[in-house]
Amino acid sequence: MAPHPCSGCGKIDGLLCSNCKYDIISESFGGCVACGRPAIRNGLCKECHVPYSRAWCVGERADALLRLIDGYKFERAKAAHRPLAELLAARLPDLPTNTIVVPIPTVNSHIRQRGYDHTFLVTRHLTKAKKLQMLQPLERITSTKQRGASRQQRIKQAKQAFGLRSEVQPDRPYLLIDDVVTTGVTLKYAAKILKDAGAMDVWVAVVARHPSTK
Repeated sequence: MAPHPCSGCGKIDGLLCSNCKYDIISESFGGCVACGRPAIRNGLCKECHVPYSRAWCVGERADALLRLIDGYKFERAKAAHRPLAELLAARLPDLPTNTIVVPIPTVNSHIRQRGYDHTFLVTRHLTKAKKLQMLQPLERITSTKQRGASRQQRIKQAKQAFGLRSEVQPDRPYLLIDDVVTTGVTLKYAAKILKDAGAMDVWVAVVARHPSTK
């Protein structure tokens, strides 16, 4: 297998070289993860009322981060799950050791097309790095595709997308992981499922926020 060029500088040093990784981490996203406006506290603005109380995002979906994510999702660059997880691990603070980390469930047809579950792989690598537990209490119960959908279509799809596959442990915080947030509705309704099932607290962490969404 030929070595991968860096998604940032093109240097033959893996999908993301140490210099470009540092550049992404040092310029992490500082806006509201839910809407993109300036964040006031815990990665959220004062206008957004969401079921999660803390949010983290590595950066905007642009430049090196855009190329790394798109290569991973659309060009079968499976090895990209490692640098993506490492970026998330660097962005996150030290979390309580009893935190349960949950990948947003992927549409089954996307898993078949890629040959892997992209969010699951990132989450698994992240939990190993942070020494936390990964569980999958959520399941995807629809197969609709959000790429190219309008905001109203995305809201309708997200409301119906998820179900609960196992009991929630109410005395432990849950951290939802996704790769890209666009309108924020996927995270909102996935978090709502966990909260409605009795989760004490729900947080979210994403690799990138789509820059065109306000």
